[in-house]
Amino acid sequence: MYDIVKDYYGRALQGSEDLQTDACCTVDSVPDAIKPIMAKIHPEVSGKYYGCGLIAPALLSGLRILDLGSGSGQDCYVLSALVGESGEVVGVDMTDEQLAVANRHIEFHRDAFGFKKANVRFLKGYLENLDELDLADASFDVIVSNCVINLSPDKRAVLAQAHRLLKPGGELYFSDVYSDRRVPVELSNDPVLYGECLAGALYWNDFLQLARQVGFADPRLVEDRPLSVGNPDIVEKVGPLRFYSATYRLFKLENLEPACEDYGQSVIYKGTIPGSENQFLLDCHHRIETGKNFPVCGNSYRMLRETRFAEHFEFQGDFHCHRGIFKGCGIDLPFGNDGSETSGCC
Repeated sequence: MYDIVKDYYGRALQGSEDLQTDACCTVDSVPDAIKPIMAKIHPEVSGKYYGCGLIAPALLSGLRILDLGSGSGQDCYVLSALVGESGEVVGVDMTDEQLAVANRHIEFHRDAFGFKKANVRFLKGYLENLDELDLADASFDVIVSNCVINLSPDKRAVLAQAHRLLKPGGELYFSDVYSDRRVPVELSNDPVLYGECLAGALYWNDFLQLARQVGFADPRLVEDRPLSVGNPDIVEKVGPLRFYSATYRLFKLENLEPACEDYGQSVIYKGTIPGSENQFLLDCHHRIETGKNFPVCGNSYRMLRETRFAEHFEFQGDFHCHRGIFKGCGIDLPFGNDGSETSGCC
């Protein structure tokens, strides 16, 4: 699989226009605050961009960020502008041709962003074996990845390495391709399907289980969109399979609960996060409007209070009184509603 991926991204693809799906984000989908940064990215770097989502969460200034599968370096350079000179971005990739492009333009972007010294560097390595690189445990505030984890033959190892490298309260914020069912084994060795991020796509429910196994107890979906496959031969091969680009955020917080539990807590967003003055998007179910009391489950409460977002919220309540399942997330009791339907004893 390593050889397939290296050949596809190092030699077969000459640019994003060669992809067989609409996975790549267009400039039109980029937030207005990031467009001026994108305009400064070197054309060779942006021309070999193969991401499927946007991986620039809020509040990155001064942070240390790791990009898993950094490719030509576009996301790293955008993030380097957002973290500023006091922050650092480290990119890891295994493809020599992509690393060469990324390394070629370090000074170009340092100058474009007006920095006295570069704040980005690139390492060659495998995402499953990050322990072989000089990266200390709990040394990154945020880890990102853009349409790359699906290419790994050992996705559990990648997630476990990310969990190890994150600081307490840090987050893995990444976009990837997922399927609506498990991809048949016979498709997994097709070099085009694998290179197009389809054959290696995880069934979404399998991903959630893997994330929880390595310590990310409550994965949160931020956004998603269906992928369209433009090649009729690929459409025939994948049959009824459907694929989606999705962005998740996974916080490194100890002892999060496996479900959304109600403790009568709420938060009030102050509107002080740059670029999110009117509302803050925690995930697709939590758009928190400025100044309004917003009820949250215990896990959401901790995701805001025990992370870099804490100073931007007011917190009400504690964990002293458990009230059962938090129904605001669409979850209810698993038992019968009124007892009118019974199945009898076994």
